[in-house]
Amino acid sequence: MSELRASAPLLDAYLSYFESQRTPFTIPGHKQKAARLDAGLGAIVDSDTPLYGGLDEIKLTNQVLRHSEGLAAKLWGADYARFSTGGSTHANQAIILALGKPGDKIAVTRTAHRSVLSALVLAGLEPLWLSPEIDEATGVPTGISLNEFKKVLDQKPIALLLTEPGYLGAISDLPALIHEAHQHSIPVIIDAAWGGHFGFHENLPRHCIQMGADALITSVHKALPGYSASALLVAQGKFLNLARVEQSFETTHTTSPAGAPLASIDGVRALLESRGDELLGSMLAHIATFKATVQKEFDLPIFLDPSDFAAGRFDPAKVVLRANQLGASGVDIEKALGNAGIRVEMADRDTVVFLATLADTHEDFDYLAQTLIPILQSLQQVARPSATALSWSVVPTRGISMRDAYFADTEMVSAANARGRVSADLIAPYPPGVAVVAPGELLTEQIIDGLAKSKAAGVRIAYATDSTLDSYRVVK
Repeated sequence: MSELRASAPLLDAYLSYFESQRTPFTIPGHKQKAARLDAGLGAIVDSDTPLYGGLDEIKLTNQVLRHSEGLAAKLWGADYARFSTGGSTHANQAIILALGKPGDKIAVTRTAHRSVLSALVLAGLEPLWLSPEIDEATGVPTGISLNEFKKVLDQKPIALLLTEPGYLGAISDLPALIHEAHQHSIPVIIDAAWGGHFGFHENLPRHCIQMGADALITSVHKALPGYSASALLVAQGKFLNLARVEQSFETTHTTSPAGAPLASIDGVRALLESRGDELLGSMLAHIATFKATVQKEFDLPIFLDPSDFAAGRFDPAKVVLRANQLGASGVDIEKALGNAGIRVEMADRDTVVFLATLADTHEDFDYLAQTLIPILQSLQQVARPSATALSWSVVPTRGISMRDAYFADTEMVSAANARGRVSADLIAPYPPGVAVVAPGELLTEQIIDGLAKSKAAGVRIAYATDSTLDSYRVVK
């Protein structure tokens, strides 16, 4: 048995299941032998087994999930942990449903993922939007300031919910925000979907539980090498009702959780515990070498760097190319890389984001550098000033509550007639999935024109009823 398997109960349970003799008369319906019906279907489903009747008995006799979640809580220094097969989306919804009652207010960063907004609708909570500060030199949102949070304290928020790190790697001054919130007995929830690697290497920022936050949600399939849609929720019980968090988690999670995502969370936890420092150190070294190799071909700085931000306020594992420094289009760079078989995490006019993880080798980075340099040289023109993307710059104007807008009677109107109307849709460039307009907010000229320009530049605009943006769904 491998060392990792020996220290990961769910991973061991998953592998043991497929090593055993079995004749299942239970779900899943493919029974790990769909290949006898069709080879292609079998290739997809025959490695699938559920938690119930797979990793554990239907009656949870072995309690392997609880054991593994307990190990995760211990590693992250928390009182409580749950594994989700529904991604950070599910974990965000679970924690938000546990916070209060309809009509209560919650302080939320405007750069929150759409899952947070949908959870606010489900819970009936009212957002007090916090706008990030923007770095003038790079156009990047640098996080929520302490003063921005203090502005809403008189409205008695029941929680503070932040997205840290941001999609482009910047981090708020979390110790100050957490201290201020706790002075008012306000729990601090951190959607750390992109920060699962934090806290496990000296050259990375601490994770938010180490800083005193009350809950951390992270995707195990983004910065960490877990199964798609696997996520982790860890929490402290001082300012949160953990019994209610548990109730909300179970209410919103599937009753048939797949075994592979659960086993991968446990395996990744064991990997971080046993080899995290080593593997993260190698990853950071690969990234530094890659950035230096590419940068030496150009005069202006073309990557975001920790030195662009306050100490500890940027993720050094984040690889963000500043296309505007080259006078190039990030979307054109993405297309050229795609033709070479390289896919990037996100691209817009001024930015290209590359996701680096523990799984990348130095050969991967070498190939990326060798491919990227001539593309950038061929597309290089005159540098242009940094521009703040629409997702980070919109200041929302509330018309009615999100919940009221979600359930309202609606109609479609042309883009020309949509100005000043109340949106019934959440609309966001994707990635990153940060709302430009949410249900209940006014469609302004900045929003309508900005979305049209983003779409014309090749950015995918998601969640709009009319994906062409020729018309908008608004409240009657």
